[in-house]
Amino acid sequence: MSNIKVEVPLDVPWTKKGKYIKNYIKATKNSGNLMLFAGDQKAEHLNGDFYGENISFEDSTPEHLFKIASSAKIGVFAAQLGLISKYGAEHKNVDYLVKMNSKSNLVKTAQKEPISKAWITVKDVVDFQKTSKLSIVGVGYTIYLGSEYETDMMQEASQIIREAHKNGLITVIWIYPRGKAVTDEFDPHLIAGATGTAACLGTDFVKVSYPKKEGLKSEEIFKEAVASAGKTKVVCAGGGSTDVKSFLETLHAQIHISGAKGNATGRNVHQKSFEEAVRFADAIYSITIEGKSVDDAMVIYNKKVEENK
Repeated sequence: MSNIKVEVPLDVPWTKKGKYIKNYIKATKNSGNLMLFAGDQKAEHLNGDFYGENISFEDSTPEHLFKIASSAKIGVFAAQLGLISKYGAEHKNVDYLVKMNSKSNLVKTAQKEPISKAWITVKDVVDFQKTSKLSIVGVGYTIYLGSEYETDMMQEASQIIREAHKNGLITVIWIYPRGKAVTDEFDPHLIAGATGTAACLGTDFVKVSYPKKEGLKSEEIFKEAVASAGKTKVVCAGGGSTDVKSFLETLHAQIHISGAKGNATGRNVHQKSFEEAVRFADAIYSITIEGKSVDDAMVIYNKKVEENK
């Protein structure tokens, strides 16, 4: 039985309402908050985030991502359909979110304005779910706000959200200000505009970067983005690797001061060894889903270290 009241969007048909609620509860682990473990960076960041100095060699293979997702406490694991089709059979206990579009980081704005088009359709996802029998709870899509091609991505995202809801799936929109028109992609007012745009598209969750402004606390200025999103829940991107306690302190502030409803974390988890990645994911889960304190989360992170001494 659910501990949360799930507000079902009106574009979800009554015949799919039960499925949507079930998927929403699965994704948020009956908390209303989303902990998204991001595995889509194999295409987005190429191999720069998976091999090199201060990155565990275990991260070299996609299997590492799936082992973490199936062993750690997470909400959903976001990855491209191709990866899920290759590794999902051995990791059937995971709740998956299919990333619909991706692009590499090779083509810079100086060469061409950013655009990322869908690789597949929602029908492809629905058909795959039926044949694979995996738990696919939703789909995700990235928009580059400020690009010359923003309207193309908005249109595609809107259609994907409609089709996903028609099939009882939840949706997550990644939205980042990028392009020559954008002078500061971390500007709090612009990020609030991005979450408001996501709300206009009707998505359930929106993932944005954490705002920065000199002389102001990010957890305070992030409130504007949360308010702008309205009923669309805001989750914050984890960003580049940082030390464990600082990450957990920032996450706690995002949720308990700013009002965010979760987080999306990739590099900070998967660049670690399997054992440490699981501990760190469990610590993040404890704050995001279980409402634990930073101190409680650090105990979880350090627990297996102490047991192995």
